[in-house]
Amino acid sequence: MRHKHGYRKLGRTSSHRSALLKNLTIAIIKSEKIETTLPKAKELRGYVEKLITKALKGDFNAHRAVFAALQDKETTKKLVEEIAPRYKERNGGYTRIIKTRMRRGDAAEMAFIELV
Repeated sequence: MRHKHGYRKLGRTSSHRSALLKNLTIAIIKSEKIETTLPKAKELRGYVEKLITKALKGDFNAHRAVFAALQDKETTKKLVEEIAPRYKERNGGYTRIIKTRMRRGDAAEMAFIELV
């Protein structure tokens, strides 16, 4: 049982899971809307929202913290300078998950995750 267990394992090792979340985060920041499986989208939501909250400060340390998580200069710059300032007046809830379909191959629930 997973009572009070803090995160979804997604059938991956911890390093593979962190790489997956990092790459999905880069994708959502670049295109602002992606389609993925529902469990990945739900796990990604918390990861992205914490990064946006860090980026809201907009100072040098925010750049460093975001870059440490993403390891991508373009995406870090876009997040801190373009995306985060949009949410200055908002107290969390920067993403939206919309269930879309069942994937044909393995019947996995799919969902769009987008920046609000």
